[in-house]
Amino acid sequence: MNLHKLIEGNKKFRKATFSKHEDDFNSLVKYGQNPKILFIGCSDSRVVPDLFLDSEPGEMFILRNVGNFVPPYSNDDQAFHGCSAVIEYAVSVLNVEDIIVCGHSYCGACASLYDDTIKSNKELGHVNKWLTLGEKAKQSSIMQLQKDGNKEDLLRITEKISIKYQLENLLTFPQIKKRVESKELTLNGWYYKIEDGTIEMYDKQSDSFICPI
Repeated sequence: MNLHKLIEGNKKFRKATFSKHEDDFNSLVKYGQNPKILFIGCSDSRVVPDLFLDSEPGEMFILRNVGNFVPPYSNDDQAFHGCSAVIEYAVSVLNVEDIIVCGHSYCGACASLYDDTIKSNKELGHVNKWLTLGEKAKQSSIMQLQKDGNKEDLLRITEKISIKYQLENLLTFPQIKKRVESKELTLNGWYYKIEDGTIEMYDKQSDSFICPI
């Protein structure tokens, strides 16, 4: 039933939507893609960047993973670095001009940082290894909140602080650091609120997230 719905959705897309973008797709096939933005978002099914940003085909190169985490650069070429490969390709082949790390409210990955049942589950070895990328955000959030808030406050803070750490991890990539310093590339931290559809953008000068609209 679930797959049938998707198939019907594709039929609807081809009939109602594809025709509107047919010239765009033909151009993308003929000339290839040339996105200017790398969007790093969460795999969460509620976070659909093309939907809440109303983007067009070819505008964004998209990487989605658990927690919108960014692994620090590693030169261990014996390992498989799926996320790092996307980042390198976007920067060094596609020459994107902007990278957006977009976290979101009610993030399951950030909540899992505080969930002992996740950590003790032996079937989640890869998940728990991946979640270590959020450990700094967890510790910083606990220190910042101390005893002045509840669990929900802690999670919202963790979601935002994590974005800042992922931006730091991006700068461990030599080519990113080089292009940021030469002002050929900008790094952006965004926070998407599922409950109302708004976006808050990280402002480094004030060290806070600001709604631009």
